[in-house]
Amino acid sequence: MLTEVFFHAFIGGGLIGLGAFLLLLFNGRIAGVSGIAYTALATSGTGNHWRWYFITGLIMGPLLAQPFGFTLPDTIVGAFDTTDSTLNNTLVMLLGGILVGFGTQLGSGCTSGHGICGISRLSSRSILATCIFMLSAFATVTLIKHSFGGI
Repeated sequence: MLTEVFFHAFIGGGLIGLGAFLLLLFNGRIAGVSGIAYTALATSGTGNHWRWYFITGLIMGPLLAQPFGFTLPDTIVGAFDTTDSTLNNTLVMLLGGILVGFGTQLGSGCTSGHGICGISRLSSRSILATCIFMLSAFATVTLIKHSFGGI
């Protein structure tokens, strides 16, 4: 099981890196997903088509990977232990999405822009932002596991 998880993470990380590289090579753009999504939704210019193709690729990728045995979890096991796990998981994911959106505005980017593209360019701002992202994630996991009874 651990080998399979490692293999999936390795392949996924490689594909994300390849996608970021190809976007930079062919389009001259950094693959900051939150910035791409925000600009696609906020503007309606003629140079906006590539953003919609990129977003479509993010959505289609997991669907195209399913025949090869790659799947996404459909529930968050034991999230806050309520009786209706479907409603609970939906609420947790919505809250998580809102918090991520707020955090990407606050941090002037997301983990894809800072963590993948920024660190590979040795950007000190991106390295600092990624360290803050990771410290926030560690603090969140610690808080939820020890204060709220775990997920």
